[in-house]
Amino acid sequence: MLFSKEYVGYLARQVVKRLQTHHFIQTREAEKVAERIQSAMIDELSLEDRINDEVRVILEAYSDEMRNRGANYQEMFKKVKNELVRKYKAVL
Repeated sequence: MLFSKEYVGYLARQVVKRLQTHHFIQTREAEKVAERIQSAMIDELSLEDRINDEVRVILEAYSDEMRNRGANYQEMFKKVKNELVRKYKAVL
């Protein structure tokens, strides 16, 4: 993940604070709202990590075939990753 969990928590609290300041939301439980926002942000930010892990698993399954054909691992990684990004309709 690109950011630390502490920083994401800080960002979530700032989002809640600004939403309240500009009267977009009203809540008595700002900390609970911040926790839910933090959780959503962490899920979104870790999406690329999960996609990269899935790419590694896929390429591991085809490692012998790639080696026999002389395929470049980095190129294959990019191609498979792009396919998964399209499949999950992710924005990275």
